[in-house]
Amino acid sequence: MILGSAIDIIKHCGVPRFYFVDFPLGNPCGKPYDLEMQRGIVGAALQLLETVSEPRTVVKDPNNWGTHEWRERYMEIKPEDRARMSRQGEERRRERQRLREIGHTRQD
Repeated sequence: MILGSAIDIIKHCGVPRFYFVDFPLGNPCGKPYDLEMQRGIVGAALQLLETVSEPRTVVKDPNNWGTHEWRERYMEIKPEDRARMSRQGEERRRERQRLREIGHTRQD
């Protein structure tokens, strides 16, 4: 059973049971610090283990984030962040190259 937000990816992979929460990635169990919501989502997702008998079943959680504004801002790169992110990308590429040169690959 998968509990998550990336419905397009999960449907493509074809997992047996998927409890879909239409929240920003990284928040599949609900809003931070909202323990009641989190317990409800996790409890409902766990019920799938007992109630679902068909493969590739997707159940959508009825909760919502409040507004859909997060969709407009998701993955937004602000102009003031571009230089920092570019530096981080270059540093990562240099480190990956260094590791390749000494024989380390992602499989290691």
